[in-house]
Amino acid sequence: MNATTHSVPRSERAGRPAVTLRGPARTRGRRADLRSWGAFALLTAPMLIGLGVFKYIAIGWSFLLSLSDAQGTIALGRWVGLDNYRQLLGDAVFQGSLIKILLFTLFIVPITFAASLGLALLVHRIRRGRAVLRTAFLVPAAVSYVAASLVWKMSLFSGMPAGIANMIGDWFGMEAVPWLQAGSPPLYWIALVTLRLWLQVGFYMVLFLAGLQAIPKEIYEAAALDGATGLRLLRRITLPMLRNTSVAVLMLLFIAAFQAFDEFYNLFGGGMSGSGTAPVKTPLTYLYDTAMGAQNYGLGSAGAFVLTVLIVGVTLIQGRITGFGKSEE
Repeated sequence: MNATTHSVPRSERAGRPAVTLRGPARTRGRRADLRSWGAFALLTAPMLIGLGVFKYIAIGWSFLLSLSDAQGTIALGRWVGLDNYRQLLGDAVFQGSLIKILLFTLFIVPITFAASLGLALLVHRIRRGRAVLRTAFLVPAAVSYVAASLVWKMSLFSGMPAGIANMIGDWFGMEAVPWLQAGSPPLYWIALVTLRLWLQVGFYMVLFLAGLQAIPKEIYEAAALDGATGLRLLRRITLPMLRNTSVAVLMLLFIAAFQAFDEFYNLFGGGMSGSGTAPVKTPLTYLYDTAMGAQNYGLGSAGAFVLTVLIVGVTLIQGRITGFGKSEE
């Protein structure tokens, strides 16, 4: 049979008509397909229904609320068009929150990036105990922002003489400082920056470690033969080979910074009263106070879409500048 098959030219074998199932065999095939589609629908229906109801329908309803006068209710009120957007963009408090979150982003992103990359380089060079160090730095990433914020607020920077920060300052002759209150200089930024660094550095360090481990050792060996060492290896080989990882980390850092809420809200406020007395507000804390405090769901929904457009715009600009997603030739 094999000889017969090989003796037939390939063009003739390719030109043979396909076998078509008829009668009972075709019916059984259709039933099997229907059973497969039924099982697929049964397994995926709960997820699709939940995704549609709690995400896409909710997003659509929120957009309709942003175009209506929804005071004290999530039902659609009087149609006002873009008035909520005009009111929001003309609000000095919201404008100030945008400026503050922009300054916070420009400050926290480079620091977190440099700290994560530096730790990754150090841990990558360690031969023994690397897994222990990696786990130790990654553990804070599993802690919730709310829990960490409460620890920072009630223990580290409580403002009381028994607070850890004030106890350390007392060793050097410093007086007790109300860290989380408005003042000059604004010391509350120390609590905000240290909290975010503690929570995020370990996660991005692991991403950089994955990128470092993907660099072939042969490249370093060839560079060492050419006399490259130290900073030259870092500048000419390590950083260029980490380009894609670096761009992804920067993008994630920018998005996370613009979405800052938990630490600001829990350090400076809490409860349904909002954060009206907070020395600094982010756009999300402002929108929370507007929607949950003043119960102006139309204005709050408009702010959510303004912030979404801002984050998407910044992400696209960054991707355009860094060439994220483009294949390397």
